[in-house]
Amino acid sequence: MDMVVVNNLVKSFPTPTGVDKRAVDGLSFRVSAGQIYGLLGPNGAGKTTTLRMLSGLMSATSGSAAIAGHDVTAEPMEVKRSLGFLTANTGLYLRLTARETLAYFGQLCGLDPEQARRRGEELIAELSLSDFADLRCGALSTGQRQRVNIARALVADPPVLIMDEPTLGLDVLSNRHMLAHIRRARDNGKTIILSTHYLDEAEAMCDQIGLLHEGRFVAEGDLQTLRELSGEERLSNIFLKLIHADEAVGAEPQ
Repeated sequence: MDMVVVNNLVKSFPTPTGVDKRAVDGLSFRVSAGQIYGLLGPNGAGKTTTLRMLSGLMSATSGSAAIAGHDVTAEPMEVKRSLGFLTANTGLYLRLTARETLAYFGQLCGLDPEQARRRGEELIAELSLSDFADLRCGALSTGQRQRVNIARALVADPPVLIMDEPTLGLDVLSNRHMLAHIRRARDNGKTIILSTHYLDEAEAMCDQIGLLHEGRFVAEGDLQTLRELSGEERLSNIFLKLIHADEAVGAEPQ
């Protein structure tokens, strides 16, 4: 079942010249249940703009998107109930403990206080938060905050997760924890859109990949398809080959 459906999505921004700039230019893709879809590209490719449109944080200029069967524009509240959004810069209330944070966000998502408490305890156990569950979020390390954030994104048990640079700034151990949590969510049937600059992570994690450049896909498919298309093995080299980077900057000297 397709849990994310994007059709000809466009986002334009005005410029001082009077000619609109298309940050996202006719993007279409689908993501099935139990898949990690990598939305990859350099800075300015349109990744974050796309993710904000899918979450309802930004309106599209044209085109359509649906999350778990709900149209992003026509059914925004149903989309919010179906979606967990995690970024490297997601804020937490620094005066609340991790346990209080999960109970609070659980109630914001429509759980009654007892349901929110039980769900918070489940996630504290599942994501190994117990050592710092009663510390204020302001006292947590970057990695600990990101683990609380992934629990916050999962508190209402949404079927779809959007993760925008979830490992940015994490140390090696915290990075491993985060990737393990993402894999576990996928194995539990979640649909995940992952945006990251760390292409080695994407290569190891993603079932399907969309390579985005200047608002458009230069290629889309599983890793083997992209390898066959480009004649390259590693994802970083695949991307550089497909955007003709050598032609743009000049081939490296022999």
